Amino acid sequence: MSKNYKYTKYFENEVLRKRPYLKKKWCIEVVKNPEKVESQEGNRYRYWGRVKELDDRYLRVVTLEDKVTIHNAFPDRRFKL
Repeated sequence: MSKNYKYTKYFENEVLRKRPYLKKKWCIEVVKNPEKVESQEGNRYRYWGRVKELDDRYLRVVTLEDKVTIHNAFPDRRFKL
């Protein structure tokens, strides 16, 4: 079964504007195949995954509690496995 990923208005209007190099498909891949996941305050979840197209850096993706609505994403320079 394939999940239908969604995006908050914040993601669409702010995150993609501030980080125009980000691609939605990278965010979905990180959520689908994370190297690490943890819950966050406010019923959100953080996912980390390495993205080859981002110079092999880790991308942190934050979803709402449904785990399919993407709210934020950014390269996480400090993340270490």
